[in-house]
Amino acid sequence: MQLTVNSSLNMDLLMYTVLIQMPVFQVLVGIFLFVNCLMIFTFLKKEVFREDTRYILFAQTLFVDSAFMVVNDILFICYSYQYRVHMIPCIILCSAMAFLYICTPLTLVAMCLERYVAICMPLRHADISTSRTRRFGFLIIWGISSIAPLFNFIAYLSVVQSHTLFSYALCSIELMLGEEWLAQTRALILQIFFFCMIIVVLFTYIKIMIAARAASSDNKKSTNKSLRTVLLHTFQLFLCIVQFVTPYIEKEFWNGDIMVFFNVRYSNFVVFMIAPRCLSPLIYGLRDEKFFIVLRHYACCGFHSVSQTLPIQSKIRPN
Repeated sequence: MQLTVNSSLNMDLLMYTVLIQMPVFQVLVGIFLFVNCLMIFTFLKKEVFREDTRYILFAQTLFVDSAFMVVNDILFICYSYQYRVHMIPCIILCSAMAFLYICTPLTLVAMCLERYVAICMPLRHADISTSRTRRFGFLIIWGISSIAPLFNFIAYLSVVQSHTLFSYALCSIELMLGEEWLAQTRALILQIFFFCMIIVVLFTYIKIMIAARAASSDNKKSTNKSLRTVLLHTFQLFLCIVQFVTPYIEKEFWNGDIMVFFNVRYSNFVVFMIAPRCLSPLIYGLRDEKFFIVLRHYACCGFHSVSQTLPIQSKIRPN
């Protein structure tokens, strides 16, 4: 009798996920990837964007967020249809997702630092923002992003039994955190990362705010815009930090109504996974005048001419 009830509940849950949650989620992912691909195309088409640090960092967020969304979508589909995945590709996907998850907020911090240098040290900006500095910065971002997933990967392989690696399971990051000390260590590493990120972002915000108050009327508009940009990045980081604690929120609903649990988990995914990654295109893709005009040109298939009033007019003339 218990088996029949569980089977009926699983079938109802599967139908609810497939008929309601899955279509909505796929539409959101499709729109997100379309906008990101259009912005990546715009970035690659214009050399002036490929030589500017702020746009290069913006492009990295687009690449990273798109890859993160694709991996999440694959895992979401497999989990929704109760499709069991071989453990080896599951571990690879979960490690890649953990890397991409940390890489996004670190890139946001780098964007805030770039705005800080541009506003507070304008005379040194050209000397600091060089191709060599960018390469070094990317190595730091990728290196720090690899610490937590690499630790999880090595620690999991050290405690898991060999036959488990050749089994099949519903793929999720929780599979690699079966041991309590693994979950606690991962939580500690992420807490340290995000605490340091918040300190850096608050430092840049305070410095830019001071510069905005002292700026002349000619520079005040640009400084205030950079201040709002850093503030939006702070909001993004806040959403990323809340995303870190969502598993503990979901755990409280695990022993209750299973439908409530899945609704909470789905809502957390949309609000704290998708929403913060939709802010990057808004901040740099739509609020940035130079990028938006070229983006609009390609979005309209070339029918909307690029404005000739921009300072970079000779560089962004459509191909």
